[in-house]
Amino acid sequence: MAWAAVPSRETAHQGAAAARRGPLARLPAAQRAAVQRWMRTLTLHDKVAQLVISPCYGEAVNVRSATYRKYQHLVRDVHVGGLIVLGHVIHGTVDNAEPYAMAAFLNRMQKQAKVPLLVAADFEHGAAMRVKAATPWPHNMAFAAAGDVAGAKAEGAATAREARALGVQWVFAPDADVNSNPDNPIINIRSYGEDPAEVGRFVSAYIAGAHSEAGTYVLTTAKHFPGHGNTSEDSHMGLARNGETREQLEAIDLPPFRAAVAAGVDAVMTAHMAVPAVETQTIPATVSRAVLTGLLREELKFEGLVVTDALDMQGVTKLYNAREAAVRAMEAGADVLLMPENAEEAIRGVVNAVKQGRISRQRLDESVIKVLAAKARVGLSRKKTVELDRIADVFNSPEDNERAQEVADRALTLVKDNGHLVPLKAGSGACLTVLAESRRGQQGQHLIDEFRSFDPQLKTQLLDPGMSAGDMTQAAAAVADCNVNVVAAYVTVAEYRGNTVLAGAFPALMELLTSATAPVVLVSLGNPYLARNFPKAAAYVAAYSTVASSETAVARGLYGQIDIAGKLPVTIPEVAKLGDGITLAATRTASTTAGGSGR
Repeated sequence: MAWAAVPSRETAHQGAAAARRGPLARLPAAQRAAVQRWMRTLTLHDKVAQLVISPCYGEAVNVRSATYRKYQHLVRDVHVGGLIVLGHVIHGTVDNAEPYAMAAFLNRMQKQAKVPLLVAADFEHGAAMRVKAATPWPHNMAFAAAGDVAGAKAEGAATAREARALGVQWVFAPDADVNSNPDNPIINIRSYGEDPAEVGRFVSAYIAGAHSEAGTYVLTTAKHFPGHGNTSEDSHMGLARNGETREQLEAIDLPPFRAAVAAGVDAVMTAHMAVPAVETQTIPATVSRAVLTGLLREELKFEGLVVTDALDMQGVTKLYNAREAAVRAMEAGADVLLMPENAEEAIRGVVNAVKQGRISRQRLDESVIKVLAAKARVGLSRKKTVELDRIADVFNSPEDNERAQEVADRALTLVKDNGHLVPLKAGSGACLTVLAESRRGQQGQHLIDEFRSFDPQLKTQLLDPGMSAGDMTQAAAAVADCNVNVVAAYVTVAEYRGNTVLAGAFPALMELLTSATAPVVLVSLGNPYLARNFPKAAAYVAAYSTVASSETAVARGLYGQIDIAGKLPVTIPEVAKLGDGITLAATRTASTTAGGSGR
């Protein structure tokens, strides 16, 4: 059944008035006064601009450069409400910002802002997702594999501390999607798993952690509403679709969002995804009033900020220009317009819609006040810049690193081990082949170093997907005399690739290796579903993440230095079910636990 009810003008006006009272009423007097003061300074253009979040890269930029002038224009002249810090993607590899450069850049932007900027970042697995030298928390699925709810809370608190030290007040996390589709090309390890109740528990814990320390409170975001876990399309590349019935949506996708709302999440991010169970038109949830107002606001009773997913993604841009996308999102119930293709065009579109009566001024004010209230709530009315010296006090702390490593260690999952190949023995003739996602960067080098710390004579090779089929044949020949071939594959959600399978000629290499005499131990640093593509691998280990802590955990686990006790938070079709995992003690004594596949 679709949500088609549209409130009357009187009801809409009463709702807007209540919403205007709501965010302000919840603020302390000083913060409320700041919102009212800011509000009085805003023109119609400025009010709309406050709803726009524009992208930046948090890098050191010469003040005379065209790049710097572009940022300066958006902040000083256009008066955008905030910035989101992205990472440069170079040949498929993200080049993260240096923390001091990012903080200095954001300070400079804040000093030029008429109203303090709300700065956001996709810190889904900690600040390390976008910033160098931050604590390397694993991806979300690793927490669920470890069964470490307290770890998710610790990550939320640590991420908040590092974010605020940088000048970031809004974190686009946690991911509340239930990854129920093994072919999902864009969520995957960003999700806590396929069990809705478990996902809700981890989402709630993360939010609690991010809100736990008054001085480092960050705005949290549950995404991607109403649930992006059961799709096989990447919304960066086109309109995705959730084909579930309303009953399935209720049972699978919505529970984590309900949990997030109950936990006090500050914002909900929309999905560029058609949801026929709720919206009869084939349009993204981002521009659906039935989804954002009918389902999220009226049914789930969410009163916080509704932020669109990036409006420059093809799930929207193939349907609407910048002006129309912004207007439709606001009509649907969105408060914040994230990364429109053209910020100034989007602002002009909404301004014209207000002047023409398509969007009421009351409706506009409702969103503006929510944004300003959020700015006051994170302390921007008191101070909008950060002290660079504080970064060294907070960043990459030994305590946070130890906790992140503990999660990564506990997450390591031995899915199968035909022939009792794990643990490996130093000097036993094992070889390591690393399959990196790109020829650029240092991916895989830390893993090799960790392996060699336990087996100094280990033969290793680091390959990239751009290598030819002939290169792969040579690579297979190079390890033909090994007693065991360990293949460590980095396979993450790659928004510019649209899938989560091995790239290039890697599948051909795997066929050569798994058809040879020496058994193969396949290790996935990322996508746990990889095992179904290579059933001839004798053993399979899932780490769920590519970060350094997960690389260290893989080496420790394979050489028997730590217990292996992780449990699958997802079902791998034709391979293993939810909850499976062989328990292997560091003493090299294995036992079968409930749900494990045994030895």
